[in-house]
Amino acid sequence: MMSTTSAERSAPIAAVELTGVSKSFDGVRVLDAMSLRVEQGSVHALLGGNGSGKSTTLKILAGVYAADQGGTIAIHGSRYATGAYSAAVARSAGLRFVHQDLGLIPDLTISENFALDEGYPRWAGPAISWKRLHRRTRERLRRAQVDLDPRTLVRDLRPSDRTLVAIARALRDVDEGDHVTLVLDEPTASLPHHEVSLLLEALRRCRAQGQTIIYVSHRLPEVLSIADRISVLRDGAVVATAPPAELDEARVVALMTGEAARERAGRHARSRAAASRSRPAGPPVLRVTDLAGGPLRGVDLEVGQGEIVGVAGLLGSGRSSLLQALFGGSRAHAGRIEICGTVVRNQTVAAAIRAGIALVPEDRARDAAFADRPLWENISATVIGDYWSGWRMARGAERRDAADLMEPFAVRAASPDVAFGALSGGNQQKAVLARWFRLDPRLLLLDEPTQGVDAMARTEIHALVREHVTGGNAALVVSSDFEELEGLCDRVVVLRDGANVDELSGARSTEAAIAAATQTS
Repeated sequence: MMSTTSAERSAPIAAVELTGVSKSFDGVRVLDAMSLRVEQGSVHALLGGNGSGKSTTLKILAGVYAADQGGTIAIHGSRYATGAYSAAVARSAGLRFVHQDLGLIPDLTISENFALDEGYPRWAGPAISWKRLHRRTRERLRRAQVDLDPRTLVRDLRPSDRTLVAIARALRDVDEGDHVTLVLDEPTASLPHHEVSLLLEALRRCRAQGQTIIYVSHRLPEVLSIADRISVLRDGAVVATAPPAELDEARVVALMTGEAARERAGRHARSRAAASRSRPAGPPVLRVTDLAGGPLRGVDLEVGQGEIVGVAGLLGSGRSSLLQALFGGSRAHAGRIEICGTVVRNQTVAAAIRAGIALVPEDRARDAAFADRPLWENISATVIGDYWSGWRMARGAERRDAADLMEPFAVRAASPDVAFGALSGGNQQKAVLARWFRLDPRLLLLDEPTQGVDAMARTEIHALVREHVTGGNAALVVSSDFEELEGLCDRVVVLRDGANVDELSGARSTEAAIAAATQTS
């Protein structure tokens, strides 16, 4: 550990301070003498696009990556040379991390999840003292201001409470009055819209108790509402740090992406303005009549040519089940589905694809990715049969054609041979769109299309969807981000308990109005 000068001691102590920190991989510099200061007792947000260095910064702070020699890292007043910094140092200095994957086991209670880290208190011999375990966990929850019964199974908690449990577990060994910094990586990425505010309010309570929070999120509106200061990263360096009052979404996107992307974002904004909600829809691409099955109880829906229709609803409303039924992933027992006037009689995925339906699923890693295969194979998955000729695969042509789609779909990768799983979430999602657009689907189904992607990737994905429907196609979008539905969709259908309960368009299809319409009456 390095000594601290008298001038440094007289200045306000930062919770976290990186000075001249660099990191290179195989000769490629991904952090370039980066400096960052996080004030104690504040919520400090980190924003950055794909390749900005944000993830690398977090991994260096956690001690997962070792930074290059030359910089320093200070945690709560103690300064370390990068060569002396490690995961053990990070923890002992007071850094605690909660990752997007919370690491909780759903079929265990809150107490049992805590015990996986702390051990089970026991009576003499092997018998577990459940009373002492629950009492210990209850105290841990109380200190983190989480009001939950420790005997509750994690799978029975609402999503925001699971995140709070993960936070309480990260802080389990922190005594009241200790200085710690909590690092939250995409804490709201999987939360439904109405629960985001619950988590943000809990974080405000943590800040009021003097806790420091480093907050990483792709959702700019929530960052602007919760952060005391925001640092924007680009090309491995901090390009701006400012309070939210000095920034807005357009300014943040411009900082994240530079001047060239500022103009591109402007074109996308003009495209959105041109796609006015007042435009008339063309003939129906999709007509659904009295569709029932699973949680669906008689859904009626039409989507016209050139139209983007949103679907809003709380968890359990049937919104994702509707897309699965349309794509043949689940079978409806009643109702009628028509694509461009033709009834889809065989409810299978193959029949849906033949009818011109494509689905970009919510769980991309599970349902849309061949993670260990190269990017080009993932892009060509829908047309692989086109390259089978003369009892052999034309692999060279397949790779070239897929590579040619990377630029128009803004898929950023070192080469088409990069493993799909190594790409950022935004680049993966754009590659999935490129895969489906090779079939020119008449109806594009999107389930949480921009969940966990950065602001620029979100803008690019929206632009790709708008461009696709201008050719006479249509899109049906499920999203728990009501701001996304307001900005992207011509109108929004609201589902509750598996049935249509409202439809919002024009001036009524605002974020606030959508949120209000989804609530149980």
